[in-house]
Amino acid sequence: MFDLTNRVALVTGAGSKNGMGMATAVGLAECHCNVVIADLDIEGAQRNAAVLESMGVESMAVKVDVTDRASIDAMVQSVIDRFGKIDILVNIAGMTQPIRTIDLTYEQFDKMLRVNLLSVFSVTQAVLPHMIEKQYGRIINMSSVSAKRGGGVFGGAHYSASKAGILGFAKNLAREVVTDHITVNNICPGLIGTDFRRSATGLSDEDERKLWEDVPLKRPGTAREVAAAIVFLASDEAAFITGEEIDVNGGAHID
Repeated sequence: MFDLTNRVALVTGAGSKNGMGMATAVGLAECHCNVVIADLDIEGAQRNAAVLESMGVESMAVKVDVTDRASIDAMVQSVIDRFGKIDILVNIAGMTQPIRTIDLTYEQFDKMLRVNLLSVFSVTQAVLPHMIEKQYGRIINMSSVSAKRGGGVFGGAHYSASKAGILGFAKNLAREVVTDHITVNNICPGLIGTDFRRSATGLSDEDERKLWEDVPLKRPGTAREVAAAIVFLASDEAAFITGEEIDVNGGAHID
C-alpha cells in the first residue's frame, strides 16, 4: 500500500530541517515518490533535497515566495520542465502569530491572509492546469485545529480565519475538479512539537508542559504523525476521499 513510484510531489514550506514540510517530504520519498522541495529558504531546501536524493528518489529544490504570483509561476514551470508533471501538491507554507484581536493591525491581518490563504489559492491555481491535463491529482492543504475551535496559543483571530478559509476553499474546489480525478483534502494539526511552532509562540518549557495537559493523549504530536496522514491522502488508497479534513490533534478537538 501507499506505493507512489514515479509520482511527483511538490511540497511548499519544506525547507526547515525538522518541520512538517520535511517530514512530509521524507514520508513521500519512503513511498518512492519524487519530491520537489519549495521554500523561501533556498539553502534549507537544497539541504533537504540532498537528503531525499540519498534515499534513492529524484528531488529538486526551488526558491519560492508564496505571496508572489510570478515566483509561484516560475516554480511550477521549473517543476514541469524537470519532471513533466505534478501529481501531488502539498500546501504547507504558512505563518502564525499569537496576538489579541484588539491589538491586531490591518497590515498584520492582511499579511496573514496573503501568506496562509491567498498562497494556497495561487499555488493551487498554478498547478491545476497540469493536473487537469493528466486527469490525475492529489491536493493536500495544511489547515489547523484553530480553524475549528479558535486560536489561543496557536495564533490570533487572523490565523484562525486564514486556516478556516482553507477548509472552505478546499471543499468548493473538491466539487469542481472531482470529474478530473483530482482530490482535494486538508490536514488539521493540533499541538505539534516543531521548532517553527515553538519559535512562533515563544512559550517556556513549563508553559509547553501545561499545554500538553489539555491534550487527552498528554503529549504533543510529531511532524512524522502529521506526515503520515498527508501520505495517506496522497496515495491511490485515498482516491475515494475528497473535500475532507483529517484531524491530527491527540483528541484535543473532536467533531
